Amino acid sequence: MKNTFMEKKETVKRDWYVIDATDLPLGRVATKAAHILRGKHKVTYTPHIDCGDYVIITNASKVKLTGNKLDDKMYYNHSGYPGGLRERNAREMINNYPEEMVERAVRGMLPKGRLGRQMGKKLFVYADENHKHMAQKPESISL
Repeated sequence: MKNTFMEKKETVKRDWYVIDATDLPLGRVATKAAHILRGKHKVTYTPHIDCGDYVIITNASKVKLTGNKLDDKMYYNHSGYPGGLRERNAREMINNYPEEMVERAVRGMLPKGRLGRQMGKKLFVYADENHKHMAQKPESISL
């Protein structure tokens, strides 16, 4: 009888990938990034282990939103104090905080809890094409 293979966190081999988000829909970029961060593209995928790879997303400011999402999609933050609700639409987010917008989309697709936060630390988002991870020799991914 064969046993099911379970990856151990000590033996995980991690690679680096770059996704260029220029003129790509936000959801497509986020789902691909979340898929790689979780490690679901690997044969050795184990649900309870962080076996995913590192993901670098460049050109976050050039990501595309379809339909009326630029004006209709809202992002909410609350300070915890009365009257502390801050709301911004997607147009304001993409103009002022493109990295945060893409990061929120990806983190929303990761598991909630300790494991998801650990996976989220392997995500790096940059507004333009320059990034500081060239020493890791990242592999480019096209969507």
